[in-house]
Amino acid sequence: MIQNTQRVLVIDDEPDIRELLDLTLSRMGLDVTTAEDLTAARQALRDQSFSFCLTDMRLPDGNGLDLVEEISSQFPNLPTAVITAHGKIEDAVHALKMGAFDFVSKPVDLAVLRKLVNTALKLRSDEASEPAPQGKEPGKAPDSILDRLSGNSPAIKQCKAMIAKLARSQAPVLVSGDSGAGKELAAKLIHELGPRADGPFIPVNCGAIPTELMESEFFGHKKGSFTGAATDKEGLFQAADGGTLMLDEVADLPLHMQVKLLRVIQEKAVMPIGARQEVAVDVRVLSATHKPLKPLVESGKFRNDLYFRLNVIELHMPSLSELREDIPSLAERFLEEVAAQWEGQSTPRISAAAMAALQRHRYTGNVRELINILQRAVTLCEGDVIEEDDLLLEQVDVHDSQTDAQSKSDDQSLDSYIEDIEKRMLEDALQKARYNKTRAAEQLGISFRSFRYKLKKFGID
Repeated sequence: MIQNTQRVLVIDDEPDIRELLDLTLSRMGLDVTTAEDLTAARQALRDQSFSFCLTDMRLPDGNGLDLVEEISSQFPNLPTAVITAHGKIEDAVHALKMGAFDFVSKPVDLAVLRKLVNTALKLRSDEASEPAPQGKEPGKAPDSILDRLSGNSPAIKQCKAMIAKLARSQAPVLVSGDSGAGKELAAKLIHELGPRADGPFIPVNCGAIPTELMESEFFGHKKGSFTGAATDKEGLFQAADGGTLMLDEVADLPLHMQVKLLRVIQEKAVMPIGARQEVAVDVRVLSATHKPLKPLVESGKFRNDLYFRLNVIELHMPSLSELREDIPSLAERFLEEVAAQWEGQSTPRISAAAMAALQRHRYTGNVRELINILQRAVTLCEGDVIEEDDLLLEQVDVHDSQTDAQSKSDDQSLDSYIEDIEKRMLEDALQKARYNKTRAAEQLGISFRSFRYKLKKFGID
């Protein structure tokens, strides 16, 4: 329920629709002002202040998108939703690109509308109640959340500003960038800074779900709808209701699922397998990919309409090669986290030579690779200083070309590839030492304690 009376503006040229929307929103405890055209709406905006605006697209004296653009410029903290014609996905996309908070299709589903309004008003309420730090404007995203995206380079500062802006909208966002660049973190920050922060954040790797199970996983199923369906099952969209669903590696979705996904996003409802009617869902969809989608669209492997629906706004996460000035601060931060996760492990410092090597290194796995290198270094270093030799960058570099080729063919993460290398090194050392663990540790130049830890980590007897 809405707490305290808030004023909303509704613009539609059809009296019956205005009356229906007025009645619906009034029953939510809202003070409703209606307008029949753009002229009346502009006058209302001059005379009063509003917490939410809902406008039809086609009005007697112009297009509702003109009003969306004006509000976005003159009243940037006023969430504005648009009413689009049924099936007009291009209108919805255009409205979101112009700065609309969200959209609802005709005929208006009142349950969907109420959820949309509640989400918009929660955003305004959060902004109004958030105290502005000295020297900062009200409504800015909390630094404590954004600081989880480490770094102070211009590229990172630009990402933080974009994330804060995207959190205020319900528009679909496509997060692009190389593997390991922090796409899921960016999506989670958008979620946590927005009005859905109290709802679930559910990431799903589209490439990890078997094709034959995808429809059930995404939309759920009813008991007995197919062999093995012993109970009703809630799908990912239902599980994310009221929150955010992140579609990671969305490029891996097969074409038949792309069609179904497009409909769910447009209609804001899912049809579980075996069900007779759709189930309304209130979900913000964020997607991510390390593969450029445009070439896939051109080759017919990704639907053009879904591409434009998901890529309303693109957020590009820079690779580590673009953030070399941030590597020292990133390394220090990750090193503290690694040491904290490993009980009894004090945090070593990184020598100047080792830090210089980290800044020179060519990262194919980005931030994820840097963390993996530091994990290995913490295990291998003697004393409280990580030296360049502890990083084992030479062993990684020897296999760079092979890693690149394998990454292109099957997208194996660099983390698992490097772990494979470490495991083979341990096994080789054991064989050469005739399974004398003390001698094997000496051959590798590490302490027996570190060697024993690694054996346990990789499950080597």
